[in-house]
Amino acid sequence: MAETKTKTVRFEISRQDTPDSAPYTETFELEYRPNMNVISALMEIRRNPVTVDGKTTTPIAWDMNCLEEVCGACSMVINGKPRQSCTALIDQLEQPIRLSPMRTFPVVRDLQVDRSRMFDSLKKVKAWIPIDGTYNLGPGPRMPEKKRQWAYELSKCMTCGVCLEACPNVNSSSDFIGPSALSQVRLFNAHPTGEMNRSDRLNAIMGDGGLANCGNSQNCVQSCPKGIPLTTSIAALNRDTTLQSFRNFFGSDQV
Repeated sequence: MAETKTKTVRFEISRQDTPDSAPYTETFELEYRPNMNVISALMEIRRNPVTVDGKTTTPIAWDMNCLEEVCGACSMVINGKPRQSCTALIDQLEQPIRLSPMRTFPVVRDLQVDRSRMFDSLKKVKAWIPIDGTYNLGPGPRMPEKKRQWAYELSKCMTCGVCLEACPNVNSSSDFIGPSALSQVRLFNAHPTGEMNRSDRLNAIMGDGGLANCGNSQNCVQSCPKGIPLTTSIAALNRDTTLQSFRNFFGSDQV
């Protein structure tokens, strides 16, 4: 009887032991299973971290949480494209499957990165509605259904960082806050309660690292796993900041 050859999956994984150490690549091979995704493959490698050369190595480090493309924690570069590893199916990927960390952010270890830059940008634009919780504000004003529908699309952002990784203007030589924070400015400015800090957010993106640093490459909207209309938000904010500049000049918010 002819021997049946087991189907395998090969991974080439970029590794880095510390934030300051040099990256290197290790290759692993796993037995193929139907419906396997990148996360389940990484779990298999973690259980038995042995390379194709038979070398026992350290378990691979990466971030994950929800495993259903909601939290954005498992973002990494898969075959040259930044995306979520939980929804990256092995059957749809060309082999060898190449995994590396997003280089827009500092590498912590292996596939783990420090996304503080993105969260600091959200702080800069005040991407929240300031409610101190000390008293009951009662029901807030209702949002018209037409506005609510497009605002809901913006609210799908899971701060995964993929749009920042895809954007050529977000790098170590630029202070550009990136498309995710800009889109959140539009979202919170559209909210009936959040609108009270509208001018603060617009002024924040009119300075260094703001809208002027966007090169309109369109990479962000093409790579967003949630299909958020990021470039539409940026276009709308260009108009809003122009009006805000007139308000600032005349010292009034009534322009």
